Amino acid sequence: MSGGTEIPVRVTKVTPVAHRIKRFRFERLDGRPMPYFSGGAHVIVSMNDNGHLRRNAYSLMSPPYDCSAYEISVLHVDDSRGGSSFMHEKVREGDEMRVSHPVNLFQPDWRGRKHLLIAGGIGITPFIAMMEQFSREGAQFELHYAIRSRDRGAYCEDLVAHYGRHRVKIYCDAEDNRIPVARLLDSQPLGTHLYVCGPAGLIDGVLKSGLESGWPEQNLHSERFLSSQPGKPFSIELTRSGKTVHVGHHESMLEAIESAGVDAPFLCRGGACGQCETRVALCDGKLLHNDVYLTDEEKASGRKVMLCVSRFEGKALHLDL
Repeated sequence: MSGGTEIPVRVTKVTPVAHRIKRFRFERLDGRPMPYFSGGAHVIVSMNDNGHLRRNAYSLMSPPYDCSAYEISVLHVDDSRGGSSFMHEKVREGDEMRVSHPVNLFQPDWRGRKHLLIAGGIGITPFIAMMEQFSREGAQFELHYAIRSRDRGAYCEDLVAHYGRHRVKIYCDAEDNRIPVARLLDSQPLGTHLYVCGPAGLIDGVLKSGLESGWPEQNLHSERFLSSQPGKPFSIELTRSGKTVHVGHHESMLEAIESAGVDAPFLCRGGACGQCETRVALCDGKLLHNDVYLTDEEKASGRKVMLCVSRFEGKALHLDL
């Protein structure tokens, strides 16, 4: 089963919010309320790019209790595989699109005595809805938000104005101002839960510091959406479907399989959720695992692969699809 039933929506507002960042508002075509979601949730946005279907995951940043619409923010990345360029260059107010029902892989742990949020760049987006929910529920939290430069800092002034400087701290690389991760980790009350989202280097560094500081692993939460890396084209044999699928240089296995008319499972399309895990029937070559879901042992076994972000180099790859 694939990502589930999609919701037909209309783009009712497109707003530039910072350098290379736009906010998009989606409302249902039938006028009904959007499905409820919780802070940290994401949706898959489907884009019809001249007949080529693109699907990208974006965190929901609108208030979780407001079901009148969904809002996302999209960074126009320099090495876009097509999704962010499509959203920035082709999507206009009034356009009709489709979004998935929300999925939450970054759920706040409500047992936390306090919630420490660390964001980098566009990684701020899941925290905007999360903070709205924390505030509404009376939960204790604070945000530490790193930006490259002031013109790239989406929502900085709004967040400070809404929650106060005692709860929102902004750090600007261009001003040689860095998040004091070690000091923050050492000064939190017992029972604090930490959440980090942003560039891979930030996430890895914060999680490593947390473990080295003696934080319980279950109190450390992160979210990262990876993308399929470009590489040499290759072919896949689908044993149950009886199809041969060619995967292009800038294409993921999942995208190629979908283009061939085969319904493959997915939820995040970013190597994190495990939904697209597929059994490998034969592998004469090397699987290039780029996900954060499979264990090192599972990757080494060569028996499983995550279709959304992994690639292959070799003579033959047969998948149980």
